[in-house]
Amino acid sequence: MTHYVLVPGGFIDGRYWDGVAQRLEKAGHHVDVVDQLPSAGFDPSALGDLTTDAAAVRRRVEDAGEPVVLVGHSYGGMVITELADHPDIAHSVYLAAAWPARGQSMFDLFGGGPPPAWIAAQPDGTLRATDDLQLLRDGLCADVEREQAEAELQRMLPQSLTSASTPSSAPARAHPTTYIVCEQDMTLRPAAQEQMAAAADRVERLPSSHQPMLSMPDELAAILARVS
Repeated sequence: MTHYVLVPGGFIDGRYWDGVAQRLEKAGHHVDVVDQLPSAGFDPSALGDLTTDAAAVRRRVEDAGEPVVLVGHSYGGMVITELADHPDIAHSVYLAAAWPARGQSMFDLFGGGPPPAWIAAQPDGTLRATDDLQLLRDGLCADVEREQAEAELQRMLPQSLTSASTPSSAPARAHPTTYIVCEQDMTLRPAAQEQMAAAADRVERLPSSHQPMLSMPDELAAILARVS
């Protein structure tokens, strides 16, 4: 049995992991989903940055009481990179995720250019997703049935601007790493994922959008179940 800690990306809470978590639990594994990172929420004055996100995930890892497989999706890759040297982590998995070098921020990983078209910076110090559900679906989950996609996308949260601009400390890795490339991703392009994945011990690929936990939960759970 493996103990998984599943970390959400930005703008969203942990509920989009539900289908994958249920499949892993049915297979006999223990699954701990991080419900929401401190950098996401509706009160701009209370939002954290990469450092506070990493501290929250570190507590979840240490509370597990046994070695864990730590899985980060999208911006969650920035967060799990901060824990690369943690002794309680047996394996890290990057899912269509940012994998920064030391000193790089999430913005840096977009090549210094603008973030995806569905994200806009706000005067209150947050990044917010567009209200255009079609644009969001095209960018995040075009392979998810429309009704399900829109229900998920309507739950998107503001994200702190500082979470995307804080540089990574990227400590030296102390455990193996898997990168899962999402080959139809329109947010973090597959070419960028392949470049980051070159540093992984193992690379897996899914013919999915940016959110395979919604479009391909069976296939994603099967990949994670092979990680130990």
